[in-house]
Amino acid sequence: MDIKIRKARNGDEKILAYIQTESWKSAFAGIISADDMEKCTDILKTETMYENVLKSGYAEISVLEIDEKPHCIAAWSKARNPEFSESAELICIHSLCDNWGKGYGTMMMNHIFNEIKNSGYNSVLLWVFEKNTRARSFYEKHGFVLTGNTQTVYGAVEVMYRKNL
Repeated sequence: MDIKIRKARNGDEKILAYIQTESWKSAFAGIISADDMEKCTDILKTETMYENVLKSGYAEISVLEIDEKPHCIAAWSKARNPEFSESAELICIHSLCDNWGKGYGTMMMNHIFNEIKNSGYNSVLLWVFEKNTRARSFYEKHGFVLTGNTQTVYGAVEVMYRKNL
């Protein structure tokens, strides 16, 4: 089995959109409304969003491939909220559910930690749906700690985690 993590590039928007929308369907069912789920998993809108992100360089995006087949994506940038500007922000980490629990998310997370450290950040934050217990367990396993900050997105509460690198 050949596992490779590479930087996303222009032309990857279909891959990125597919992995994100399929991941959302698996991970967020029952957390956000069916209407919001339908809007957030619109493949064409998601492709356009990724096309814009890739062209702008707004975020660093990586793709994990298993035997040259994309499985997992992750994106990070400087924290989007100016209040936390000294931190990087893990914007997303998504993977296809058929390989959950096999260590690929950990490989991607370690890759992202290295990228963030090499970019000069000493900490990283992320937002996750409070009811997404699977993801929260994953983040806690990787050293993230709840901060007490919350926000509401798509009618669901998100909690903020932070990790010092």
